[in-house]
Amino acid sequence: MNKLIIKQGRERSLLHGHPWLFSGAVQRVEGNPQPGTTVDVISADGQTLGRGAYSPSSQIRLRVWTFDPQEAVDEAFFARRIQAAVRRREELDIPARSSAFRLVAAEADGLPGLIADRYADCIVCQFLSTGAERWKKVLAEQLQQATGISNIYERSDADVRIKEGLQPQKGVLCGEEPPELLKIEENGMKFLVDIKAGHKTGFYLDQRDNRHLVRDHSAGAEVLNCFAYTGGFGIAALHGGAKHVTNAEDRADFIGRIERNVALNSFSADRCANLKADVFQLLRQYLKEGRLFDLIILDPPKFAESQANLERASRGYKDINLLAFKLLRPGGTLFTFSCSGLMKMELFQKIVADAAADAKRDAQILRWLGQSADHPVKLAITETQYLKGLCLRAT
Repeated sequence: MNKLIIKQGRERSLLHGHPWLFSGAVQRVEGNPQPGTTVDVISADGQTLGRGAYSPSSQIRLRVWTFDPQEAVDEAFFARRIQAAVRRREELDIPARSSAFRLVAAEADGLPGLIADRYADCIVCQFLSTGAERWKKVLAEQLQQATGISNIYERSDADVRIKEGLQPQKGVLCGEEPPELLKIEENGMKFLVDIKAGHKTGFYLDQRDNRHLVRDHSAGAEVLNCFAYTGGFGIAALHGGAKHVTNAEDRADFIGRIERNVALNSFSADRCANLKADVFQLLRQYLKEGRLFDLIILDPPKFAESQANLERASRGYKDINLLAFKLLRPGGTLFTFSCSGLMKMELFQKIVADAAADAKRDAQILRWLGQSADHPVKLAITETQYLKGLCLRAT
């Protein structure tokens, strides 16, 4: 059996249930494991701590499959893990309310490197680690068996695969070629999703609960939805009775998608303005014009890709939140988010508080926000809590 021996004193994170072992913690590797091979993880004093997938090209040299040294990592193992993940979503009653949701959330479901999202009658998968790549065929088969869905499309085109020594891949994995756009339903709303080329696996499923909350705050409001993508928050606001919604997005093809989603939900086009614009420039323009809004949503892309650019990312978050506070009417509501895993909630809250102070606005936190329950946060793995947000009322 291939073995990975850990340096003295470097086993603490594993003993606390964190599945990552970094290259600097490795004393030596015994045998000749290939990328994705399952190896035993051995402490410096000879204790077997678990079994995981070996990744020689990555700084995360090993991702633990199981902390039980007696548990075999085989087809039955992956069947149990996937069945358990699917069952948890059923227990949350998500399938009864939405036709699109996350089935498997990688480390949070005990399957490092595997993302599986359901969109109606299609599953979209990302295999983001050498272990998930090595077991791809088995994982796809077990997803089919656990869900009864035959169509699986692969979107393994995330940059993280490069760090694993893997090339991007996408295309039909099982079943039929999906249509250009798939229609999904979410809490009574309808959306068209491009699973082949859209962001992530096609849609921001992790914002489902937050879209519902925006809907609850939108009655009679004039709404500004920034970084709108295909209009999810804007559609939610319209369903909530918003007087008017302005969607700002910098890609023309996404503007067209917003318009189609508005029509799909049977709303009149004159209830919203869909603008192709740089959000930072647009907010400054609105400030000069004296525009004010009752509700503003800031859901920007990931600003902090690495620890090295966290300071620059912090300035970006400060800038857009400062402008948003200045554009809110008294008593207005701000939904503000960060999807950067490196941005901790404490720092994000401080940045937003500093922005409010500089804008000379007082604000109350109505809710701390995070990802929907089908994107679980595992207590031992802080990295699984990647989406942070605040719902604020400004006076």
